[in-house]
Amino acid sequence: MSQGSPFSPYVPNTEDDRRVMLRAVGVESVEELFADIPEGFGRPTLDLPAPLSELELRRELQALSELNLVPGRVPCFLGGGAYDHFVPSVVNHVISRGELSTAYTPYQPEVSQGTLQAIFEFQSMVCQLLGMEVANSGMYDGASALAEAALMACRVTGRERIVYLDTVSPAYLSVMRTYTEPQGLAMAPLAQGASLPEDAACLVVHSPNFFGCIEDVESLARQAHESGALLVASVDPVSLGMFRPPGELGADIAVAEGQALGVSLSFGGPYVGLFTCKTEYLRQMPGRIAGRTVDTQDRVGYVLTLQTREQHIRRERATSNICTSEALVGTAVVTYLACMGRAGLRRIAELTYHKAHYAASLIGRIAGYELPLDGTFFQEFVVSCPIDPAELNRRLLDRGIIGGLDVSDRVRNGMLLCVTEMNTREEIEALATALEEIAR
Repeated sequence: MSQGSPFSPYVPNTEDDRRVMLRAVGVESVEELFADIPEGFGRPTLDLPAPLSELELRRELQALSELNLVPGRVPCFLGGGAYDHFVPSVVNHVISRGELSTAYTPYQPEVSQGTLQAIFEFQSMVCQLLGMEVANSGMYDGASALAEAALMACRVTGRERIVYLDTVSPAYLSVMRTYTEPQGLAMAPLAQGASLPEDAACLVVHSPNFFGCIEDVESLARQAHESGALLVASVDPVSLGMFRPPGELGADIAVAEGQALGVSLSFGGPYVGLFTCKTEYLRQMPGRIAGRTVDTQDRVGYVLTLQTREQHIRRERATSNICTSEALVGTAVVTYLACMGRAGLRRIAELTYHKAHYAASLIGRIAGYELPLDGTFFQEFVVSCPIDPAELNRRLLDRGIIGGLDVSDRVRNGMLLCVTEMNTREEIEALATALEEIAR
């Protein structure tokens, strides 16, 4: 490539084009056009290397990407809301099809039957998975789904206080505050052993909770209902391959992050929030719902049934201002669930559960490390470490291992470790060995 003045084939204006545009705005040159910019600010000197060809640029970007240590290249034990689970190759094949890869809001049903059917199947499978009666077409992610669930509970009950367990993910609580505070709604934790306030709209539960422990959702649902509040449960969908779904435990609204169901980590998104509720609260559900019907010739057809968001109705009557469809990510979830089936999901859950417990049993025997929390856990568990978790993670990374989440603000020298079906026995044992050597 020439080392002279760089030429970009992506700027199509010719010199004649520029003269016509300058004449139209009443100036003679580009310099005159930008004459009002103070001296020294208009064209700062940029210390940039010479342009690269596409081949050269690809090689440079590849080299830069290989500096990242990511799951798959190295063992990963980091969770905290996004999880490394197996994604069957069929998932990406399906969502890469042209009719699905640009899936967006199907405003025109006559040309959107494929997308609408995918949404309908998504809703049906989500209902089966969570044991609930009705599901919408998806939310932004698990955190926004939980925040919308809290808002919905306030609309249903007419109350303005949201009560939550202190084991709910702090990231989820932060999103909830962003949603609720501008609307003047109060949020408060439920103190250990305390009764639910009489003005509580809902009790928000995370199970498995932020520390990976399974909550007693059934008794918490009874406690909420005795106070006239709703039980809002956020769950790990993979755990439902082993544990009872929230619908069987008394939840009124149940949500989840769908990323673990066939969606790669992707450096943080896009993901999809699963949102379900009892049929009696259907009219207060945010988002959109696709329905199935027949036409005048008894042919099956799909159409958006409810879409009570502010794009379509008066703002004061809207249940949500979410305007983006998650149909593409939802289709990945549908493909994953259809591919895995009940038996496959159960197998994934069992592998995840037993591998996590195997890791905990090894680490718990290492001098200086403790497992401070009791109870049944799934996928994640807290370890109290002999040194600062941030330093421990740095030393693990030097050994090519991505460690856990630093939760020392919640547990003394606490690290939240995550183990899924993707972690081999050799990786788990290498982690235990590394932890033991670092502690010496």
